[in-house]
Amino acid sequence: MEPRQEPVRPPGWLPKSEFDSIFSRVPRLCVEVVIVAPGRGVLLARRDIPPNVGAWHIPGGTVLFGEPLVEAVKRVARRELGLEVAVGELLGYIEYPSHYENGLDSPVGLAFRTDVVPALPDEDDLPDGCAWFSRLPAGLYAEQRDFLIRRLALGPSEPAPPER
Repeated sequence: MEPRQEPVRPPGWLPKSEFDSIFSRVPRLCVEVVIVAPGRGVLLARRDIPPNVGAWHIPGGTVLFGEPLVEAVKRVARRELGLEVAVGELLGYIEYPSHYENGLDSPVGLAFRTDVVPALPDEDDLPDGCAWFSRLPAGLYAEQRDFLIRRLALGPSEPAPPER
């Protein structure tokens, strides 16, 4: 039996223990996938991983080492939503003081407006745990709620849609 081959890592890749040590002490660059549709509002997802399992959020994720931002947005949209997107304008950044104030990490998200290609899915074809909101739901991250109100002029709180 041949020894198991480790995957080829890009230059600069750190061992997990070193990554975790550094990661716990520095800001983490993330991208946020903002999909807005006339008559539907903004597409949000329910978190299914810690922290804040069950909270509504703008789909997003960490930018990988050496990864171009536009490619990170496309990767996150595919992974979190199962959707292909065209990346549009940078809407701004979101800092998350609630994370580091609660002993978590220190993410900073770059929020990009995106368009689903070739077309938006029907309501019934949305990924599980996703919904459109013309008014923002209770349970949305406060930092994201404030950003969406400020940048997209969406109104606060509406009842959450039923679980799918």
